[in-house]
Parts: sequence; structure tokens; C-alpha cells
Amino acid sequence: MAQMQETVDSGVIPVRPVTPWWQRASKRRILSMAIIYLLVLPGAVMFLIPLLWMLSTSLKESRQIFVNPPVWIPNPIVWRNFSEGWSAYLPFNTLFVNSTLITLNNIVGNLFSCCLAAFGFARLRARGRNVLFGLVLATMLLPNEVLIIPQYVLFTKITQFLKPWWDYYTPGGILWMRYLSWLPLMVPSWFGFPFFIFLLRQFFLTIPLDLDEAARLDGASSWRILMQILVPLTKPALATVVIFAFIGNWNNFLMPLIYIRAQKEQVLAVGLNQFRGQFGHVDFHYMMAVSLIVLIPVLLIFFFGQRIFVQGIALTGIKG
Repeated sequence: MAQMQETVDSGVIPVRPVTPWWQRASKRRILSMAIIYLLVLPGAVMFLIPLLWMLSTSLKESRQIFVNPPVWIPNPIVWRNFSEGWSAYLPFNTLFVNSTLITLNNIVGNLFSCCLAAFGFARLRARGRNVLFGLVLATMLLPNEVLIIPQYVLFTKITQFLKPWWDYYTPGGILWMRYLSWLPLMVPSWFGFPFFIFLLRQFFLTIPLDLDEAARLDGASSWRILMQILVPLTKPALATVVIFAFIGNWNNFLMPLIYIRAQKEQVLAVGLNQFRGQFGHVDFHYMMAVSLIVLIPVLLIFFFGQRIFVQGIALTGIKG
């Protein structure tokens, strides 16, 4: 202290040590972000190249698709590939309606059934609750290939039993279930999905139990607590379930291929596969054009819901 006083009295201003530029907070933040972007950019380019090739091919004439070197910018740009591909080969309007009905049914079914199951595992006290939850998680370890044959045998017997009654009493379908072949695609979603149950249960655990206890003191039932208290507070997790359920059902190819036989009952994913033709000939410009149209709803729902989606993933499992 005395040395500093002497320095000031002598008229010499002390010089602060200069911090190197890479150790400054602002520069360090910029440097870290630049490194992150340099690492992420190659991966983003790898994912964008197939999408750009799809867009380029959808606007080309057939003779320009496999030329060497590749032509990325079509000349001329053929916009009619979209209309011709959508209407010339298959009834894609019907397939679009079928995919929409099945997807919306499964989204609503997953939200309803998984909310009820997650509420029971997270908020209700019962003996063996954790054991049952462990069994639910254990079902996630089973690969889908193991379940295909048992499910096919089960639903084949169910549809054979229901077919006489269905043809006589409900020839036009029940509500939005137009065809009996949609039964294996639409009914399972109303009985829960293990991953969605786990996701919602972990989110419910982050909400204080004091809210439930206060509501019960006011005479609220479990159903009212779930619908009026927990569900409004769980919008990020519910949005995550909606996005995952939409993408999974919209792109579902294997199950409709197994259960659906009639063309008018098929979905978009199977319709795209039928572009290959009987002898392996593929009109790639039409296939890419229709594929781009089918991809648009997935891009839109993720684009508008990505903020809530990321928030739901980030908050899941953080117990408060």
C-alpha cells in the first residue's frame, strides 16, 4: 500500500498487465462458438446434400438425373413433375387422406393413454408401482421385429372375428376408422407407448406435489388434477410427444405394408415405394417430387414446434 502511495506521489501511473486476447471473456466466447460451428458445419452439410439432391432431381427432366458430372441446377426447371407425379401414377390424394386420418388418430390416442399411465406412475401411490413401471420400460428393449409375427397373428384373428359384423353393421367404417384393415394401425396407440409414458412420467415428477394436495383439499378429483393442473404445465412434453408421434406414424412403412392389401386403403409411405414399378423401373424425378411433398408436413411441424420440442427434451428428468 505504501509502495502504491509512493508511485502515485511520484507521478508515475501504474500500468495494468495486458490480458492476452484469447483469455478475454468476449473473445473466448467468440472463439468457442467458432470452434463449435466448425465442428457442426460438416455434419449439417452432410445432412443437407441429400435434401438438396432431392430438390434438384424433382425439378429435372429424366435425362439430366444421372449425367456426369452431376447437374445441380436444373435447366430447364420442370415444375410439372410435382403435378404429374402426384396424379399420374397413384391416387395420392386418397393416400394423403388415409395417412392423415391414421396419424391424427394415433397422436390423440398416444396423448390420452400415455397421459393417464404417466399420471398413475408419477402421482398416485400404489403398491408395486415402480415394479410395473420397470416392466413398461423393459418392453422398450424388445425389437419391433420380434413383435411383428405375434401381433400379426393376434390382429388376423381379431379381424376375422369382426369382419362379418363389420361388413353388416358398419360398411362405411366407424367414425374415422374407415376400413377394418386399419385396426392394427390405429388401436394400439390407445393403449400407450412405453417411451411416451416414460417421457411424460419424468416430466410430471418435476411438478411439485403441493399442487395436487392443494387441489385435493379443494375437492378436486384425480381426473381434474390431471386435466386442469398437470396437463397445462406439461405443454413442452406434450409437444414432444406430438412431434415424435407424427413423424413415426406419417413415415410408417412396414406396418401398413403388412396389414393393408387394397390400394384405396394404403398410405403415402407405401405409395412412394410403388414408384419402383413391376420390373424395377423408377421415374426418379417423379419420385423425388412426391417425396418432397410428403416431407413438407414433417418439416413444418418440426420447424414451428422445435422451440417447445427442445424445451421438453431439456426439462425431462430434471426433478424439482
